[in-house]
Amino acid sequence: MVLKYIIEKEFRQMVRNPIIPRLIVIFPCVMMLLMPWAATLEIKMNQLCVVDSDCSTLSKRLVEQIGATDYFRLTGYVRNYNEALASVESGESDLILEIPADFERNLMRGDPMNLQISANAVNGTKGALGSSYLMEVVQDFMESEARTSGKRLNTSVQIAELNLFNPRLDYKVFMIPALIVMLLTMLCGFLPALNIVSEKEVGTIEQLNVTPLGKWTFILGKLIPYWIVGFVALTLCLLFSRYIYGLIPVGSLSLLYFMAFIYILIMSGVGLVISNYSATMQQAMFVTFFFMLVFILLSGLFTPVRSMPLWAQWVARINPLTYFNEVMRMIFLKGSSFRDLLFPFFMLSGFMLVFNIWAVWSYRKSE
Repeated sequence: MVLKYIIEKEFRQMVRNPIIPRLIVIFPCVMMLLMPWAATLEIKMNQLCVVDSDCSTLSKRLVEQIGATDYFRLTGYVRNYNEALASVESGESDLILEIPADFERNLMRGDPMNLQISANAVNGTKGALGSSYLMEVVQDFMESEARTSGKRLNTSVQIAELNLFNPRLDYKVFMIPALIVMLLTMLCGFLPALNIVSEKEVGTIEQLNVTPLGKWTFILGKLIPYWIVGFVALTLCLLFSRYIYGLIPVGSLSLLYFMAFIYILIMSGVGLVISNYSATMQQAMFVTFFFMLVFILLSGLFTPVRSMPLWAQWVARINPLTYFNEVMRMIFLKGSSFRDLLFPFFMLSGFMLVFNIWAVWSYRKSE
C-alpha cells in the first residue's frame, strides 16, 4: 500500500512539471523523425568466413592474401554454405566468400567462373564497404597471378553479392534500432538521476527520511514510474518505425519488451545511484551526461566495437549499452530467439542486479 502512494506521488510530480510530460512525447518524435535521416556511418573492418569448394593451392593463396590485409579477419574456413550462413546469423562473421569448385582449373584455362560474396547488411554501410574491399582484393589477386605465371588468365571474375537482413543497404534500417536504444538510455538515465536531487533541493527528502519507509520500497517506488515511461517511449518509437519507415521487428515483440524491461531498470538504477551521490541538480546533470556520453560512444551504436582500439573494446565489454544494442538489432533485424540472446540476457541481468542493489545501498535515510 505504501508503494502505491510513492508511485502516485512520482506521477503527480511528473504531471505538475510542464516540461517532463512533453519531453516524454516530443523526445521520441524528434529522435525517430529527424535522426535516421541525419546519421551516417563509416566502417573499418569485417569478419570473413570462406566457403572453399575447390581446396586448391590457388584458392588457399587467395584466402591467405585476403587474411593478410587489415580489412578482414578470417573467422571460418568451411566447405558448406549453410555453416557459413550460421556463423553470420550468430554474429561471428560479417561476410561470406564462396569459392566454386574447379576454381583453379577454370582460372588457368580462362573459362568463366562465379565467386559469390554474401554480406551481413544489418549494417548496410558496413556490408557495402566490406563487399567492395573484398572485390578489390580478389581483383588484385587475379592480376598478381597473371603477372607471376606469365599466362593470360581470366581476370574478369564475376562476383555476385547477396546482402543479408538488409537487402537494399538502407542505413536507416541499421540506425533505427540504435536510436531507440539511445533514446531509452537518455530518457531513463537522466530523469531518475535528477529525481532524488530535486527532492533534496526542495526539502521533501527530509520528510521521507523520518517516515518508516524502507529503502527497497523507496527505490522501487522511484523505479516503477520510469519503467512505465520507458515503455511508453519504446511503444512510440515502434509505431514511428512501422508507420513512417515501414520497419517492423522480425523477431518476437514480447521478447523485445522483456529485454527492454531489464535495460530500463539498469539505466534507472544508474540514474538513482548518481542521484544518491549528488548534492545539487547541476552536479547530477554533469555526472549523468559524462556517463551517458561514455555509454553511447563506446557501445557500438554508430561504429563497430571491433574497429575500436583494444582498450575501448574492453570498456565496451563492461558497458550495458553494448549488450542491449546487440539485442535490439538481433531481434529487430535478424529475428533472433531467446536462445540466441542468452549471453546478452545474463550480462544485462547482472548489470540490473548490481546497479539496483547499489542504488538501495547508497540511499541514506538520514541527512
